[in-house]
Amino acid sequence: MSGQVGQARSELSARLNWLRAAVLGANDGVVSTAGIVTGVAGAAESRTVLLAAGVAGLLAGAMSMAAGEYVSVSTQRDTERAALAKERRELADDPEGELDELTDYYRDSGLTDGLAREVAVAFTARDALAAHAQSELGIDPQVLTNPWQAALASAAAFTLGALVPLLAVLLPPESWRLAVTAAAVVAALTLSGWVSARLGGAGPGRAVLRNVVGGLLAMAVTYSGGVLLERFTG
Repeated sequence: MSGQVGQARSELSARLNWLRAAVLGANDGVVSTAGIVTGVAGAAESRTVLLAAGVAGLLAGAMSMAAGEYVSVSTQRDTERAALAKERRELADDPEGELDELTDYYRDSGLTDGLAREVAVAFTARDALAAHAQSELGIDPQVLTNPWQAALASAAAFTLGALVPLLAVLLPPESWRLAVTAAAVVAALTLSGWVSARLGGAGPGRAVLRNVVGGLLAMAVTYSGGVLLERFTG
């Protein structure tokens, strides 16, 4: 039963981590693409130019997120595999010492000496590596991180986030572009801030405020830069 509970917790933790990464990726897609398209809108009026800049930013950002997440998670996976390999060697070289170590862990967790030994023996007989990995390393050997899954999830989340400001700046008439884009960005960042706060068990107010202020600031800075560039070069 304890092994099943540990596996369930590992799987839940993994799902929450992917969801947090997806929310952050979508948030990054919204902010970075909004900054690009509003900056270009400050310097140019052509929908073709806006589309080219927005799509280029979307593709570059999605690939950057995917590559970064792949490298990061691959490093984590390599570390987990190395730790598991070390644990296998220790189990093969000194099984009695490892059993004593596991007993100490359960004793320190609150079990009596006799019960701690019984539990350690039972879990060792069932799957010694899993018992040690979960208790000592916090790793479930059956639920290792997947770099390809992380890369694809990050790229997809970034793309979905980036589509919000890209469509918002392209679809309305020129006179409404900035207003519609700002409204769409505020709505998207409010949602992502609320979701990230709920995932972390925190109140949504500050998270939403940080998200919205940061996104609007990025848009204001890049738009001002675009306007200045157009004045000096136009």
